[in-house]
Amino acid sequence: MDEQELLAGRFEQHRPRLRAVAYRMLGSAAEADDAVQETWLRLTRTDAEAVENLGGWLTTVVARVSLNMLRARDTRREDPWETHRPEPAVEHRDGTGPEQQAELTESVGLAMLVVLETLSPAERLAFVLHDMFAVPFDEIAPIVERTPAATRQLASRARRRVQSTVPMPAPGSDPARRREVVDAFLAASRKGDFEALLALLDPDVVLRVDAAAALSGAAAAVGAQAVADTFSGRAKAAQPALIDGVPGAVWASAGKPRVVFDFTVEDGRIASIDLLADADHLGRMDVRILDA
Repeated sequence: MDEQELLAGRFEQHRPRLRAVAYRMLGSAAEADDAVQETWLRLTRTDAEAVENLGGWLTTVVARVSLNMLRARDTRREDPWETHRPEPAVEHRDGTGPEQQAELTESVGLAMLVVLETLSPAERLAFVLHDMFAVPFDEIAPIVERTPAATRQLASRARRRVQSTVPMPAPGSDPARRREVVDAFLAASRKGDFEALLALLDPDVVLRVDAAAALSGAAAAVGAQAVADTFSGRAKAAQPALIDGVPGAVWASAGKPRVVFDFTVEDGRIASIDLLADADHLGRMDVRILDA
């Protein structure tokens, strides 16, 4: 297998996330595929070996491409009252059929897409990347050519408009809120704040460990008391991370993930934690370590 095939294989692992970002940005399956294809072309013209975090790099590129497409779309419009309509599910040239297209549309919601169309390109990008994909503002800011504070304001304005029109998910189900919960859990764990841990855990929380994690001494637990006791005063080396685009945590050595903490957050509380240490499993995951 040559280097191009290896690179294509790595890219395909990230394609679903890239297409999800582009679709939320553009509201069009066809344009989303165009943005993903352009991202692939840019990757082939880049020294991929020099890219430390391929997932983060690709997300940034597809966001920039989508932003440029949005701006070009606005420039092309002759009728100032024309509004781009989100596309329904259709058979598409990449082989994705109606069922997959419907799943993509339903994962966002047509009502949400219609509201997103009313935002400026910069507002839309800030809201999509931060609120839907938990990308930090300091990483979004260079894309929209603003300071992190100004980028936060963009997302805030967009969020208010969306919340006034579209029913939002329950607290704890959106990525930004999920990261707040995970960060609070890590902080309470490091400090040994047992009561704070209990407040963050669902009473019936489940801690699961895979075989590799069990070999290192980790043990499963059930119930808030048991799980809080397991983590109280620990997790000092764990770092916040995006696990396949979802807020979680990771313990890494020499920059390589060794244990992933996969959280399930429901109604603002942690319902389950999976400790994953199997090397093959971790190798198939997109793990992106974030600043604490």
